[in-house]
Amino acid sequence: MKLFYHLYLTALTLSFLDVACAFVARPYVPSASVSLHGKKDSGDEVVQQQAFPVGSFVEFEEKKRIHVGKIETVEHKSSGGARYAVIDSEGKKFNISDKAVRYSMACPNTPGQANKLYEQFISAQDAPMQSLQESLDVSPELLQMAWEEATEELEDQAHADLTPASFVELVHAHAASAMEKYLTWKLLQTDMAHVFFKEIKSHGRVVAFRAKPRKAVDNAKEMFCRDIDNEDNELCFV
Repeated sequence: MKLFYHLYLTALTLSFLDVACAFVARPYVPSASVSLHGKKDSGDEVVQQQAFPVGSFVEFEEKKRIHVGKIETVEHKSSGGARYAVIDSEGKKFNISDKAVRYSMACPNTPGQANKLYEQFISAQDAPMQSLQESLDVSPELLQMAWEEATEELEDQAHADLTPASFVELVHAHAASAMEKYLTWKLLQTDMAHVFFKEIKSHGRVVAFRAKPRKAVDNAKEMFCRDIDNEDNELCFV
């Protein structure tokens, strides 16, 4: 009887750990550390691509449609490339390659925080530009000021690049939350933001934004404001 009781307690403990681990997202190693994608070394040993952890929240593309979901499982192909089974916000399952992932967000350690962040992530997916501006408290004028500040602060560097996190810190002088990073990432890909910044990609994903030279900004702003859809945009009056 004691043996059966001991086995019961062991099984119960393992079950609890499985549930807890579903909400633990290990830190993702930046893509710069991924030196090989399915290539072999001199000993013909396949080098596995660094994968996003199970539980991560991701925005991904499938058949030209954008979804958000959670990574359920990770596997590596014989070539070393990573593939994911993802459950989207509608409960549908997708099997996608690493290159289909557009954005990744670490899952918080506790179920309550994880559920709250995931709901916010889903709500933000289709947010219009005006909503992004309001959520981030970033007006067109402030966007232009951020571009000017970036070019001045980084003028000694070869390029004036900003990540979503550094943009928030530059504009609001505080560390960005997970949702602020995602919203900023989306905002800086809008037509208005493209007046000032161009996208920088790593392994096919947009990871940073480079401040354009002043002459390029002046030309882009003129073209933006010529568009009848933008004639009332606040940027055209700054």
